[in-house]
Amino acid sequence: MDQISSPHVRPVEREFSPRAVITGIVLGILLTPSNVYAGLKIGWSFNMSIIALLVGYGIWQGLAKRSTGRLPWTLHESNINQTVASAAASIISGGLVAPIPAYTLLTGQQLDAVPMVAWVFSVSFLGIWIAWYLRPSLLNDKALKFPEGMATLETLLHIYNHGHEAATRLKVLLGAALLSGVTKWVDTFWWAIPRWSPSVPLERLTFTADPSLLLVGFGGIIGIRVGLTLLLGALLAWGGLAPWLLDNGLVQLPPGSSGPQFAVLVEWLLWPGVSLMVCATLASLAIRLWALHTSTKASGGATWVIPKAGPAVGFLLAIVLVVSLQALLFGINPWMALLTIPLAICLAAVAARVVGATGIPPIGAIGQLSQLSFGIVAPGQVPINLMSANTAGGSAGQCTDLMNDFKVGRAIGATPRKQLMAQTLGIFIGSIVGVLAYLALIPDPQTMLLTEEWPAPAVATWKAVAQTLTHGLDSLSASIRWAIFIGGVAGLLLGILDSVLPAHRARYLPSTAALGLAFVLPASVSLMMALGAVLTWLVSCRWPSLTERFAITAAAGLIAGESITGVGASLWEMVGNL
Repeated sequence: MDQISSPHVRPVEREFSPRAVITGIVLGILLTPSNVYAGLKIGWSFNMSIIALLVGYGIWQGLAKRSTGRLPWTLHESNINQTVASAAASIISGGLVAPIPAYTLLTGQQLDAVPMVAWVFSVSFLGIWIAWYLRPSLLNDKALKFPEGMATLETLLHIYNHGHEAATRLKVLLGAALLSGVTKWVDTFWWAIPRWSPSVPLERLTFTADPSLLLVGFGGIIGIRVGLTLLLGALLAWGGLAPWLLDNGLVQLPPGSSGPQFAVLVEWLLWPGVSLMVCATLASLAIRLWALHTSTKASGGATWVIPKAGPAVGFLLAIVLVVSLQALLFGINPWMALLTIPLAICLAAVAARVVGATGIPPIGAIGQLSQLSFGIVAPGQVPINLMSANTAGGSAGQCTDLMNDFKVGRAIGATPRKQLMAQTLGIFIGSIVGVLAYLALIPDPQTMLLTEEWPAPAVATWKAVAQTLTHGLDSLSASIRWAIFIGGVAGLLLGILDSVLPAHRARYLPSTAALGLAFVLPASVSLMMALGAVLTWLVSCRWPSLTERFAITAAAGLIAGESITGVGASLWEMVGNL
């Protein structure tokens, strides 16, 4: 165990107990499909640590109070529970909602369930071992605060110091989940809630009212700046550019078409949106890394602590898995596959430092940076461009997730080795459940993805970058090339301004991620998320303490309720078609 002095350290009574592990597994099974569903719908996912903490504490402390002989649910058991559950839910960083579907769309090849599980697990497993070897150095760097890990720590300590508050939040969480789940069930099985639109032309441009409480919940989490940016982006892309494209014949609608024409219009609109997002995130990442380098140099350099060599067997096993699966599943040359390992290590370390400093995981930027790197090394090869880059993105995702957990564990005196075991178990469960959920939701990626039902913006981004690097800009129309150039310049400027301006001024800039995303999502999705952000902001203005206590919890319930019901509905339909 790390030897530290902290007011949060408590004696380790029970930690990696069977009930802590089993609770984390059960919650991981329930929560992983939520992130797969949300990732395919809107391209964003939700950190499930707080939900796991509240539910685990509510169940076991409730049982302990009702039975005098039952042991209390310890702080360290809560930590293991949330580590397993959040690791499982974060499995989508392994490629399930981005490079894997993009690979299918570009090559027509769909992996079977078992190979897909093996691949997602292998890239995530590599990220865990990278985090293990980075842990001593990054946690000893006082400049890295790991804000997301500290938020989980504050919630963990809060529910143990204020048990009644935890019970109240759990009721809010379950109530919101029930409301959202029932609404989705009614819309799916009983009575299709009408998608109202003020006029036929606006409906054609996807301006409809989507009765999705999941979108409202995400709006409550993202905040007013991101919500209003989504609204601005929807008006710019779908209210401004889309009509102009139709009027000038740059996009042709099928004869006799009616209703929202998302699939046709997004084939053009995704290019400026993706260009804006990629250039903004890469510019912002470069500036943040330079700032980290400068601050580290000024403080005398980072303290590098070499861990023991014992766990090297696990690290080598992860490397063998990733390299061999690239060769077996995607036909990538083993030497080229081996080249992905040092790149994955470097980029995962970059992502971990950025998350430690800002709390924002730059997984999208890491993925696109990897694609650009392999586009130079192996031009014109789609499998290498997507799946080798998937190695870096998947490793970075699990590395940052585990580093946040290590930050929590260090503060409470947890055992790092047991956290590593919990994370490994979590990604194993998450790989199986996540793949099954993906295959249940999207049995036919070629016809289902990049549609109004499943916009899959992350898939669109990876697919567009791979297409551009494989076929070159000359394969695109002149209007799209101009759109890419303008979007890229705008993203570059916004990314630089967002990184160099003081925080009190930068908050008035539009969010570049949200602005680009609005070009890839139907306007109806952006409108509902903006509605959630505005409603939450208005409530916070009137009742700030109430919002601080319950807004995130209620939003998490809305997200979990609809997504779990949506996955269940897809499974029901799949069984009915057998």
